[in-house]
Amino acid sequence: MKSHSPEHQATAPVITATAQSLPDQADALARARAFAEPLLASETLDTGENALVHADAVAAILKSIGGSQAMQAASYLVYACDHLNKPYEVIAKAFGENFAELALETTKLVRVQRMARLAQLSASRAATPIPMAQTAAAQTESVRKMLLAFSRDLRVVMLRLASRLQTLRHFAASKQPVPPGLAAEALQVFAPLANRLGIWEIKWEIEDLSFRFLEPETYREVARLLDETRVQREAHVDQLRQHVAQELAQQGIHATVQGRPKHIYSIVKKMRGKSLGFDQVYDLSALRIVVPTVPDCYAALSWVHSHYTSVPEEFDDYIARPKANGYQSLHTVVRDSTGQPIEVQVRTQAMHDHAETGVAAHWAYKEAGTKGYAGVSASGEYDAKIAVLRQLLAWERDLSGGKGDGFFDDRIYVLTPDAAIVELPQGATAVDFAYSVHTNLGHRCRGARVDGAMVPLNTPLKNGQTVEVTTVKEGGPSRDWLNPELGFLASPRARAKVRAWFNALAMGETVAKGREAVEKLLQREGKTAVKLDDLASQLGFNSAEALFEVVGKDEFSLRNIEAVLRPPEPVLPQDEFLLLKKQRPPSSTPKGGVLVVGVDSLMTQLAKCCKPAPPDAICGFVTRGKGVSVHRADCSNLRNMVTRSGDRVIEVEWGGKTGGDGTVYPVDVAVEANDRQGLLRDISEVFTKEKMNVIGVQTQSVRGIAFMTFTVEVSDAGRLAKVLGIVSELNGVRTARRR
Repeated sequence: MKSHSPEHQATAPVITATAQSLPDQADALARARAFAEPLLASETLDTGENALVHADAVAAILKSIGGSQAMQAASYLVYACDHLNKPYEVIAKAFGENFAELALETTKLVRVQRMARLAQLSASRAATPIPMAQTAAAQTESVRKMLLAFSRDLRVVMLRLASRLQTLRHFAASKQPVPPGLAAEALQVFAPLANRLGIWEIKWEIEDLSFRFLEPETYREVARLLDETRVQREAHVDQLRQHVAQELAQQGIHATVQGRPKHIYSIVKKMRGKSLGFDQVYDLSALRIVVPTVPDCYAALSWVHSHYTSVPEEFDDYIARPKANGYQSLHTVVRDSTGQPIEVQVRTQAMHDHAETGVAAHWAYKEAGTKGYAGVSASGEYDAKIAVLRQLLAWERDLSGGKGDGFFDDRIYVLTPDAAIVELPQGATAVDFAYSVHTNLGHRCRGARVDGAMVPLNTPLKNGQTVEVTTVKEGGPSRDWLNPELGFLASPRARAKVRAWFNALAMGETVAKGREAVEKLLQREGKTAVKLDDLASQLGFNSAEALFEVVGKDEFSLRNIEAVLRPPEPVLPQDEFLLLKKQRPPSSTPKGGVLVVGVDSLMTQLAKCCKPAPPDAICGFVTRGKGVSVHRADCSNLRNMVTRSGDRVIEVEWGGKTGGDGTVYPVDVAVEANDRQGLLRDISEVFTKEKMNVIGVQTQSVRGIAFMTFTVEVSDAGRLAKVLGIVSELNGVRTARRR
């Protein structure tokens, strides 16, 4: 016999069932059990519990809290779903669409919660995180949200609460180990929801059973302490009960007085929350007084306070100020003649009924009819329905940290084929789903199946649907997906990923353009052996890709690259120059302060390529028709001319009074710095302070780096080194050198 999941079976022999259409809903419970019995009688859940026995127990629990026959019948149909080829069609034909939808929705929620526990277990056992596995806390939160997504119909909630309670009862009775996560989920999800709905009977039992499995040692210790004092405590409570009942009767108050049950989990919470010892917990001894009317409640309270010593800080009036879930009662703590604390609750019978079964006691459903799933009978239960919805919205606020009603109304929760939970905004499509799972899955998405049926990619998804995406091996998104009128994307995150893909595509084209331009330049310069990353680093870029990007965008001139590829030539030793030496001294000093050795009145001009200035070492070159061109001795252009026409080199020198008559010479200074506001001003101020006139400035900023060339007039280039040292110390300046 195959083993199945807790509460529901997983893999069982699939049966195609047929049933005669039965529009008359009389005896729905008996018919539902008869329908499910052949499907479930021989099936065993993986808890070890027989599936039909479990369904019987769930129906009994629902009956005990006021569930209608329709709700009880649904408990059998939920379990039958896994054993039908087409469960919706079969159940709808036999029992109506509202039964079919209820069974299917509940089955989906069961599947989600089961897979959540399995994912949590797998993640805890895996050496490395499994794909799409969530942490225990995140997975539990997802289960809570899914529960809310399905809980717009109270019947789904009630079926799940009853099923989980029965599963816990089964483990308690059989003494089997509880599957990891099941008890924690019951305590963290189901018990608080039962509390919100005011179904105390289920809440307390789920809490105690869950706590028993989660903290067995503490549970046993408190149970032992309760048992040790049980006989004495029960005798004391019974004596008090009889005395209070008699006295109230004499006052003309008809009251039912009972001892209140003790719940271990609530005792432990009170001990921990208030740092109390076991004997200090007030509700170890407790009475509940049930009276006919609200005035009787206050009259009974007055009598209790007048005959026993009250503990003022332990009084709560939940009649005047009901709890959020509608609970009403008077709570007080008094001390008897021996000083022993006793908790007393006073309420009407209606308040007591509500406290025991909550809003479920007032919830009626159509056994059949045209209202469909979540339809209610027209028997004056509209206000009860509103009360339930308010509690579910309040539960939403609890989960959202108080962000307001409808916090989850703007999102849906769908499933992957492996039943992992995916949260999406309302209106999301299969494309949104694909991008939420993985960016690459979104890029390659080409089709989708929703609950097994192919749908257009712009079809809005609904809560609880299972989505399967079909993909291509390679490819990217469609530009149509970014058109809001076509409705392919509702998620801002997915839209951002599609835009990023197209931006990356455009960037790739830009980088390719820049790479081509740089590589062509290297070929022209004969520098194809240069490493591209090294070249980029020299130019201030982190990578060659970054260089290609700005070149491709025409934001960086190729001349900057040429300047790096053509470094200054080394200075030739003086004896390598062919100098025309004449023994006659110069007769005069030509304009510009340059003497041509051995030649009288020869026209001279300062070369613009290297801009010499005294006291630079200089050399002359006889040009055709323009006299002697004077270069710095380390000028690369001069070296090239010497190589071609060495016989035209002539010796020159600066005149003795150079600069003394106010003559100035233009020189170029190159500055590289981190670009910032005020940089040009600060550098210019240095030249002004040092009495060097700036006659030209060229600047270019690339990726935050400023490349600046200043042309300044100097009378003595020797002072320039000092001034450049001052410039180098300015904030952000990397280098300052003469060109």
